[in-house]
Amino acid sequence: MEIINFAETPSLVSRYMLELRDVNIQKDPMRFRRNLDRIGEVMAYEISKTLSYNKVEVQTPLGTAVCDDIADKVVLATILRAGLPFHHGFLSYFDRAENAFVSAYRRYKEKGDSFDVLVEYLASPSIEGKTLIIVDPMLATGSSMELAFEALKLKGEPAKIHVASVIASRKSVDYISSHFPAEKTSVWIGAIDDEVNSHSYIVPGLGDAGDLAYGEKQDGN
Repeated sequence: MEIINFAETPSLVSRYMLELRDVNIQKDPMRFRRNLDRIGEVMAYEISKTLSYNKVEVQTPLGTAVCDDIADKVVLATILRAGLPFHHGFLSYFDRAENAFVSAYRRYKEKGDSFDVLVEYLASPSIEGKTLIIVDPMLATGSSMELAFEALKLKGEPAKIHVASVIASRKSVDYISSHFPAEKTSVWIGAIDDEVNSHSYIVPGLGDAGDLAYGEKQDGN
């Protein structure tokens, strides 16, 4: 399984990541969403380099040009709700992709920090033989991503899988590596942090991406 960590090579993503993590800049939810969007655009461009292409003749006003066009059928899947602005960045570049949406959320137990991850909604086209890109800005444990993938597999078996995240824990990267088919999965991550606290939040991370993008929610869901 290929793991691509953008933090290993300083780039514009480094600046977007700085702003996402900064508690003062986080106070602007529109900028927070836009930075998720921009990282999605960069990752979409990089993933596009791995796809298959066909030669296509295009008529111009002065002649005929031979151009490359994406041959793969791409399905862009997102875990609600924090994944929406990240998804938008990908969709800006993969503008002809089909789209899938999965709800996966934590339901905390009455005592302690333990929780179950529940999947209650799935809207997806067939993914049979297609290139599946699953995006979620935070990968803390990897369990939500695995359950979302298992739900999507009800719609077929993809030919290629790309898992994309803004920040992941080392624990979640190891989990994805052992629970996804290694021979056809690539993982794209803006940064990898080493620690996950008792509440299963990434440290230093950036906090709750969904709350920062869309406002705080009730009931701890």
